[in-house]
Amino acid sequence: MLFLLLVKASSRSEAGLFPDPSLQEAMTAFNQDLVEAGVRIMAKGLHPTREALRISFRRSDEEPDVTSGPFEPPADQLAGFILIEVASKEEAVAWARRMPDPQGHGEGQIELRQVFE
Repeated sequence: MLFLLLVKASSRSEAGLFPDPSLQEAMTAFNQDLVEAGVRIMAKGLHPTREALRISFRRSDEEPDVTSGPFEPPADQLAGFILIEVASKEEAVAWARRMPDPQGHGEGQIELRQVFE
């Protein structure tokens, strides 16, 4: 079963600030644990939304609107993702619960979503 751990953005990540070194080390160790367990497919961080474009389809018979970021509120945006392949939803939840606070400062939030296969 494939699951995405969607790392929500924060005001700090949207400002382009990297986590402090101890959090970076904890995230590196977590990612290494995923790799060693053979469950990590891919993990990537995303640039802040000030560098993003949003494509909005208002009507199916018209050209979509293109809007430049940044987008608000930060907590509704994504800062990164980890794609894992596990045997069950319970295993995915267990891995998600092991992830360090991805934003630090008590701002971290992860959304766990199963991928259609």
